[in-house]
Amino acid sequence: MTAEAILKTKGLTKRFGGLVAVNNIGFDVTAGEILGLIGPNGSGKSTVMQLIMGIHKPTAGEILLDGENVAGWPPHRVARRGVGIVFQHSRPLHRQTVLENIKLALLPDSLIKLAADPQVDKRAREIAERVGLGAVINRHPPTLAFADLRRIEMAKAIARDPKVVLVDEPFAGLAADEVKVFSDLIRDFRNDGRAVLLVDHNVKSVSALADRVFAMYLGERVTEGTAAEVMQDETVRRVYLGGKIETIQKDETQAADKPPLLQVRGVKVFYGKAQALDDVSIDVGEGQFISVVGLNGAGKTTLFNAISGLVPYQGEIRYAGEPLKGRTAGTIGRSGIVQCPETRELFTDMTVRENLDLGGYHMPRAESARQLAWMFELFPILNSRQNQRAGTLSGGEQQMLAIARALMMQPKLLILDEPTLGLAPVILEQLSKALEQLRQTTSITVLLGEQNVTFALPHADRVYVLEHSRIIWEGKPQQFAKEMGAGYL
Repeated sequence: MTAEAILKTKGLTKRFGGLVAVNNIGFDVTAGEILGLIGPNGSGKSTVMQLIMGIHKPTAGEILLDGENVAGWPPHRVARRGVGIVFQHSRPLHRQTVLENIKLALLPDSLIKLAADPQVDKRAREIAERVGLGAVINRHPPTLAFADLRRIEMAKAIARDPKVVLVDEPFAGLAADEVKVFSDLIRDFRNDGRAVLLVDHNVKSVSALADRVFAMYLGERVTEGTAAEVMQDETVRRVYLGGKIETIQKDETQAADKPPLLQVRGVKVFYGKAQALDDVSIDVGEGQFISVVGLNGAGKTTLFNAISGLVPYQGEIRYAGEPLKGRTAGTIGRSGIVQCPETRELFTDMTVRENLDLGGYHMPRAESARQLAWMFELFPILNSRQNQRAGTLSGGEQQMLAIARALMMQPKLLILDEPTLGLAPVILEQLSKALEQLRQTTSITVLLGEQNVTFALPHADRVYVLEHSRIIWEGKPQQFAKEMGAGYL
């Protein structure tokens, strides 16, 4: 480091019971520098930010601000010491105007100084103009677009005049042109001489902004360096991609001329004012294996939830030629679309057998028994674990159980959402073999959402790349390896 760090962490550790969320993390951030903190879901990024801000107390380690250890301080003391945070979720006062929200951040927080500086109004208006809120300064937050709500958070951070700015997921829910605007605002923090710690799922946007990148996985440090160095690190690429990108040459006639089973056209999804999907269209042919790949936060789960009738959407989704809009999730499930969610949603206090029986409750007993026997053939470990409570299984065994329970429902279209998340390589190999057996021996259509492209590509007939709520590429797996492999991160 050529300059003394404003923010420094040493041996930062946080345990929640038996879970080690952050383990021995150390990094420096100097004035006028952006440090990007990246890693998949569950890596500990947000926990690190919350430890620095005082939202959680560290189990061990130091957090130094200009050399003073503030570890364990409450948030208001950390804020007074010069740390500001731009939260992922906007939290304005809805009954106050934009100008009043900014002015409130400018007011003194001392009980012995309650009067505002006479220049507060002028300063608030200057900040509003700087972040692009000048035209809506007299409006109330509920009437604003999502991007303007995020601008209020930026304005409040500027108003506190912090030495260190923590920016949490600034690009979530933003359109591509808005990402550019917010990137410029974050650069302004750096240009003002502030130290910036930036966390976001959009790895490309972080890499484009950050002077240095610190990569984490499962609470541990993976590597640190320039964006180019970190993105080429073997461990980072394995964590995000799953390893070397390989494809399997298939008989093209197997995937050709399949009648459409699922058609998604121009689908948009909003969570409040945040846009999670923007004009997404995909086609799934009967009997095909389609992979939708994308980093965490890209919108894969939202797409699958729209298909399954779990979230409202704009656009059109047709299944077997019939529109799905207006149908309940239960009706869609009974029609043959079965989703195995990322969170598995097992009944953890029930046995393996009981979970599977619930999946097959709709079938006659003899048919359910045949389906169950097939599940035990597909996942032999579940046979030996029949009487074990689902909550006591390993992560890999729980994932197998979740897929098996979905298959017990005899789906025509099986949706698998991030089935490899957090699993060991040996389990991934078992899942891969099971999916290939499914492909070779059944007519079930599979729609797979994955960050791990080395798992997603070998089975796929077609690949869609979802990035920042939009489909940015589609084609055959062999094309992905040539055209997208190097630039996926």
